[in-house]
Parts: sequence; structure tokens; C-alpha cells
Amino acid sequence: MLDTADFPAANFPSDRELVLERIIDVPAAKLFKLWTTPERMGEWFCPKPWRVTEARMDVRSGGDSYIVMEGPEGEVMPNPGVYLEVIENQKIVFTDAFTKAWEPSAKPFMVGIITFEDLGGGKTRYRAVARHWTVEDRQTHEAMGFHEGWGIVADQMAEVAATL
Repeated sequence: MLDTADFPAANFPSDRELVLERIIDVPAAKLFKLWTTPERMGEWFCPKPWRVTEARMDVRSGGDSYIVMEGPEGEVMPNPGVYLEVIENQKIVFTDAFTKAWEPSAKPFMVGIITFEDLGGGKTRYRAVARHWTVEDRQTHEAMGFHEGWGIVADQMAEVAATL
């Protein structure tokens, strides 16, 4: 198994990385559960009025995922990918560089690193990192609304997780 600890953030160019971090008043296990349960993705995974219309996930290192988001104007955004590392209740690393079974994608865009740090007392440090292949990809993602969109998603996730 690839251990992303072998690739610390200090060695990754900061001009290709976007980061969202929050302290969430929900235990890490509940947040991890939402990230790994396809049936729950539609409740929180994209900012409204966008919605998830399909979610298939084989949550394990090397497993594939396929999430389709649809926008209010009929936009359809399929998101195929592969999990690189999964540590229960702690970390999920995924990429769109592969679509499934290690089939290379037409245009890799990013690696996502989601961490859930248990702070005790039912609180979690939630960190979402998007590492991009190029500065241009990072700029595109930022212009698409990374901070606002991923922030809304984190808030939606926290709301849903609080009901589990």
C-alpha cells in the first residue's frame, strides 16, 4: 500500500495545492462514514443547487469510485477516480488520474487528501487538500470556487454527520 506519509506536504509545491481546514463538532468516525457511504453522498457532497445523482464506491486502496454531480442548468459532471490510501476514520486519498482498475484518465487534475484528526470531546480537525498537476490546474480549481464550494460541502457534511 502506498503511504502518503512518505510524501509530506513540505515537499510539495505550495503553488499547486489548495487547502480547506475546519474544526467540526462531530467525531471523526461519523465524518469518515459519510465520505465512505455512497447512499449518503447526495445529502452533502456538492453545494446546492447541485446534486449527486449517482455514487458508486469501492472504498479501499486501489478501489474505484464514480460520483456524478448535476447542476441546476442540466450540467453533468462525472467524477471517476481511484482510492490511493484509506485509513479508517483517519484518511482518504483519491485521484482522478485513474478512472478504474488503474486505467489512466484522459486528463488528470488532482489528488485529494482528506484527513480526520480526532481532537477528543467529539471534535475533529477536518482537512481537505487538493494537490494539482500544474499551477494552471490549481488556478482553474480555485477560480471554480474551491474555497467557497468545499467550505459549503464541509458545512453540509457536518450538519448531516451531527444527525448520525
